[in-house]
Amino acid sequence: MIGKISGRIDYRAADHVLIDVRGVGYIVHVSDRTLAALPGVGEACALYTELLVREDLLQLFGFPTLLEKEWHRLLMTVQGVGAKAAMAILGTLGAEGAARAITLGDARAIQAAPGIGPKIAQRVVLELKAKAPGVMAMGAALSSEPVLDEVIEPVAAPAPNRARAAAKPAPKAAARAASTADALSALQNLGYGPSDAAQAVAAVAAENPEADTAGLIRLSLKLLAPKT
Repeated sequence: MIGKISGRIDYRAADHVLIDVRGVGYIVHVSDRTLAALPGVGEACALYTELLVREDLLQLFGFPTLLEKEWHRLLMTVQGVGAKAAMAILGTLGAEGAARAITLGDARAIQAAPGIGPKIAQRVVLELKAKAPGVMAMGAALSSEPVLDEVIEPVAAPAPNRARAAAKPAPKAAARAASTADALSALQNLGYGPSDAAQAVAAVAAENPEADTAGLIRLSLKLLAPKT
């Protein structure tokens, strides 16, 4: 199993990149969102990968984070959702957006992904709603930090620096994922069920993207408080 690719981008296409790893080129299929975040041709990059094996086909799918890779796996457990459909959902919503949409039962958000019809979107929500809290809780452990630091061969300084510059927004995403996971864990420790806790945290995080862990917990508790 190929779990990670580190090398240089030789070619960028509409839905995949060719990555040179010590003279061997790997075609890695990526989402629109991931492709936009990758550096240019000739620069260093690294992706977590999932190898799809069929009788007549071997395909590598690439992800900037382990959390997104985990969501791709989970999405593919839904009947009618293949590897490319799962990539379309993640390309449209990202790992955090998919988690919020599924937790909140927002089938319309899932349907916004190219090629995803209303029936499939509804099935995704229904089948994964109970599983979403577990993956959200894994967010802190998996982290949303991209694997972009490994450079296979020595290169001139500007190339890796530019490659790392492309990943600058990732620490913020990692902090959000960790805060969401910590808030979810705290609510469950307070006795709230995984589904109720996940729905509250997802709703609060969507409305307050800059909230830290304490803020997410406080606002979630207000949302979960019995209405009088």
